Amino acid sequence: MTEAEKQLIYDLRLKGVGYKAIAAVLGKSRDSIRGFCRRNGLTGDSSVVALNVKEQINNNLLCTCCGKPIKQKGRGRARKFCSEECRRKWWKENPQAKNKSETAIYHYTCPHCGKEFSTYGNKKRKFCSHDCYIKSRFWSEEDEL
Repeated sequence: MTEAEKQLIYDLRLKGVGYKAIAAVLGKSRDSIRGFCRRNGLTGDSSVVALNVKEQINNNLLCTCCGKPIKQKGRGRARKFCSEECRRKWWKENPQAKNKSETAIYHYTCPHCGKEFSTYGNKKRKFCSHDCYIKSRFWSEEDEL
């Protein structure tokens, strides 16, 4: 079975499609589909399957992004993603999940160009960009003209 077929079975089972219908779509036997579903925790009624998958994701048994099984290490923090690519993809698609504190946002005015800017978590920043810093530090007034 290819990865695309496995993903299709997974998606169809979460939508509540039965073994026979999935087998007809893929051109496989009902028993091979049922065996795959049993091995991957996709057995039972569609509502039960969806609950099982959500519960496994909450318990960090499945990847939060793609739903693949995760091998946890014995020590340390539990992994939420199966790979670095999945982690980056999920955080790129879910920026609202970041816990940004309003007290860590600082508002300044750039001493070189006068532009107002805000920065997150950096109290000591003075310039709006590296370009403004370089111009302020190394260029003279005549160079800018």
